[in-house]
Amino acid sequence: MAQYYNLLRNGYEGYRLIQQACLDHGIFIAEEIEKMGMFDLLYDGRSALPGAAWMLKKDAGANFNLYDLSDKLRVRGWQIASYSLPSNCRDMVIQRVVIRHGFSHDMAQLLIDDIKRSIRQLNDHPAQSGLAEEEAGGFKH
Repeated sequence: MAQYYNLLRNGYEGYRLIQQACLDHGIFIAEEIEKMGMFDLLYDGRSALPGAAWMLKKDAGANFNLYDLSDKLRVRGWQIASYSLPSNCRDMVIQRVVIRHGFSHDMAQLLIDDIKRSIRQLNDHPAQSGLAEEEAGGFKH
């Protein structure tokens, strides 16, 4: 219902511009995540959904897992979902972001900066063992 209201309120072109901005922010985040070199990009935002999804590379040499990264980002105010995939891919843990109206380029840059900051903290202060999905707060979209 809200989407239809926004379409009526902003007109077709206005609504298209709003959705394009969301897609552009998702693409930006995906490109920045890929530049970090330690993630495999699963979704780059270049389709109908504004967002990005990635997983930690098996050979990334990280002292943490994605649940640890989600936990660290939650401290910074971000709710970034980390979860394992269905039963046939249970060993794959991914993170994803979904961009909504009102999310600006500045916020996208702040998210990337906070991800980099959190990775540095996790590398500088490694945990004895990484968090498990059950211990990570159970946050999922």
